[in-house]
Formats: sequence, structure tokens, C-alpha cells
Amino acid sequence: MGEKKKRIRMPHACTLIFMLIVVVAIMTWLIPSGEFQRQIVETSTGERNVVVAGTYQQVSKVAEDGTSLRQGIAAVLMAPARGIQSAIEVIAFVFVIGGVFQIMAKTNALNMGIRKVVKKLGNKEVMIIPILMLLFGLGGTTFGMSDELVPFYLLIMPIMFSMGYDSMTTFMTVCLSASIGYAASTINPFNVLVAQGISGIQGNPQLIFRMIQWFIMMAIIIAFVTIRAMKVRKNPESSIVYEEDLKKRKEMHIQDNDAEMTKRQKLVITVFILGMILVVFGLVKFGWYMNELSMCFMGMGLLIGIFGGLKENEIADEFINGVKDISFAAMVIGLCSGIMVVASDGMIIDTVLNSLSNILEGTSNAFFIIVMYIVQSLLTFLVPSSSGLAALTMPIMSSLCDLQGANPEGAVTVLQYANQLTNIMSPVAGTTVAGLAVCRISFGKWWKTIWKLFLLLTVVALIFCVISANMA
Repeated sequence: MGEKKKRIRMPHACTLIFMLIVVVAIMTWLIPSGEFQRQIVETSTGERNVVVAGTYQQVSKVAEDGTSLRQGIAAVLMAPARGIQSAIEVIAFVFVIGGVFQIMAKTNALNMGIRKVVKKLGNKEVMIIPILMLLFGLGGTTFGMSDELVPFYLLIMPIMFSMGYDSMTTFMTVCLSASIGYAASTINPFNVLVAQGISGIQGNPQLIFRMIQWFIMMAIIIAFVTIRAMKVRKNPESSIVYEEDLKKRKEMHIQDNDAEMTKRQKLVITVFILGMILVVFGLVKFGWYMNELSMCFMGMGLLIGIFGGLKENEIADEFINGVKDISFAAMVIGLCSGIMVVASDGMIIDTVLNSLSNILEGTSNAFFIIVMYIVQSLLTFLVPSSSGLAALTMPIMSSLCDLQGANPEGAVTVLQYANQLTNIMSPVAGTTVAGLAVCRISFGKWWKTIWKLFLLLTVVALIFCVISANMA
């Protein structure tokens, strides 16, 4: 027998994250530490502590009390735990929804409801994909739907399986649509409004242009996902995740039968729908975040268990089983936060930002925007949060636009796309990593599926950025 060819295998997600923690720790030894002065600025979303341009100063690697900013082995080994601590609200939320959806799965109400919906749609069931993507895209562009996505993977995957699609279709329908909606933000308070407020831009002057961007970007991804889904349905074995999905389908008990929903199952679906309406209302009206969302889902879980006819011990057991199933996704989110902990403790973020910002001076508008886009993409690996990246970079990026003679709205548009398009491909973006973990899709298969679309979206985004920077 001939020797088997060795396949190039992507490292485990946790391995990638830990490697990046080590790399960032090494950077704290090689890159000078420094900081900008910061001041409290009133923005459209409240007060923010922002960087003051031109105030960067290097600081000694060793403080007067002997504390070193160089991050060593101890810091690297503590980073995962400290990252988990810093992301504890998000992790707690993920655990809660994992438990709640397991309770719902036990009632079998979701599968019965799905079959009923699919039966009513008939030959028009493919419309579920564009309808859902438009809804998630609206969530991303308006109230910054991101961390709230995890439960929807659990909800929508059985729907896609019932219609003959694969888990990759589920992931793209949820994550890709919300992420691109987030990138093409119109009034997203965590993206556009924060960046504009910090830059001193009043009234969202390019709102109509941003709406046009959203429609174009959503049209591109909806066409891509729908066409791919139809191909997979015609030839299931062509799916890159075909083998993995065979196991998932068995676990979810996707069956074809004519059984009718019971009254209890109808009550469960009603509780779920009302609960999701409450969640959306709270997000839009009151700006709810992790704790309030956890409250809603916990209440839904208890009512679903009771109305579904589960006993007290069954509700508790299913909740724990759900927490076990979702634990990997939850822990990955925390591990990603450990990268930022090391970079912050080593005080190298401001140094990197200051050096890169100096390079951008004196270039043509188009080249300036492209370089700025690359810079923001690189910084996204250190600061995946759009609002965090805006607070860190916009005072300098908007000032650079003024020096360049470009519209500072161009810097806002660059931030939007560079941050989110990088995050959909980044192994350190908590939302993307968590979604892939829930759908049990490897990064290698995700990259192989999306890379052509990613290049197209990047080209379109750069065109939007250049237009934005040159608008009067």
C-alpha cells in the first residue's frame, strides 16, 4: 500500500486562540508600550472615553513600583481565565439559552411546528431563506444584532434540515445576514452612531447612501446563499458538511410524518413567539443587553417546560443537558477575550495605532482609504468590538480625513466594513466562532465556502468607502 497523503488540517479553534494569545504576549516584549490621553466625550449613545489625537507618549516597560508590562508565561496562562471573566455576561447568556432550547427540544414542539410551516409553504419554502436573511440584516443594521444570534442557530437548523438544506445554509442565513447588515449599518448605535458621535459628525448625513449600501450588500448575500442552498437541496452530497450533517439530523430526529401538533405543543410555540417579540421590543425600546435577555429566555424556558407537560426534574435535567451542549461555544467567546486582556495589560494597542496612523498621512484619497481599511482590519484582530474599535481609532482616523481633505464619514464607513468583514473570517471574533461552534462547522470549511464571496464583498465595500470619503 502506498503512503497516505498528509492533509493540511486547520488547528482547533481553541489552539488558534491560544496561539494568538502567545503572539500578542511576545509583541508586548518587542513593541514599545505607550498610551494616548483620553477624555470623556458626549456622543449620540452617551458619554465615551475616547483617545485624544496627538497625545501619544511612550511609557516605560517597568513602572516605578517594579511592575513589568512585558507579558510572560504567567500572563499567557492567566489570559484565558481573565478573558472568561471579562466576558462573563455573554457567557452566562449563552449557557442560559442553551439550556432553554434544550427544554424546548424535549417538547418536540419546534419540529412539529416546522413541519407544519414547511407543509403550508409547499413549493415556495425556499422563500424562508431571503425572508429570514432580511430580518437578521435589519437587526444588524438597526440595533446591532450580534451576540443575540446564538439561539437562532438552534431554532433555524431543524427548519433547514426539514427543507433539505445543510447546516452551512443555517450558519450563513443567520450569521452572514446579521454581520453584513451590521457592516452596512444605517442607525446601528454600536457602529455608525458611536463612530459619528466621536468624530463630531451630526445628523447621520449619509443615511440615504447607507440605506442604498444595505440593499446592495443584502441583495448580494441573499442571492449567494439562496443559489447555493438550492444546489445543495438538489444534490445533498455536494454539501461541504454532508457527512457531519448526517449525524446532526439523527440527533435532531428530523422525520417526515403527518402527525398533528398537540395543544401543549401549540402553547409552547405561542410562548416562544411571544418571548421573542418581547426580546426584540426590549432590544429596540430599552436597549436590553445580556442580563435582561437572560431574564427573558429563562422565563420562556420555565413556561415552555410547564406548558409542555414536563416534570420539575425533567426541566432541570434538560436545562443542564443544554448547558453541556453549548459549553464549547460559550467558552470560546471567553477565550477570545483573553487576547485583548494581554494586549491591554502590555499597553501596546496605542503604540500600534500611533505608528500606523503616521503612515496614512500624505497619500491620495483612494490609496488613503484602502490603507485605512487594511489598518482597521488588522486592528480588528486586537479589538473585534466595533464600538471599542471606534472609541480607539475614530479620533485619529477622522482627523486624518480632515488632513487629507476627505469627508470624515469615509472613516466611519471604513470602520463599519473593515471591522465586520474581518470578523466574519476571523478566528478570534466571538460571534463568528460561537456560531460555527453551535453549528459544528470547522473554520476550514467555512473559509472554503465563503472566500470568493468575501473578496466580492470587500471590493464592493471599498467602493462604498471611497465614495463616502469623496462625498461633499
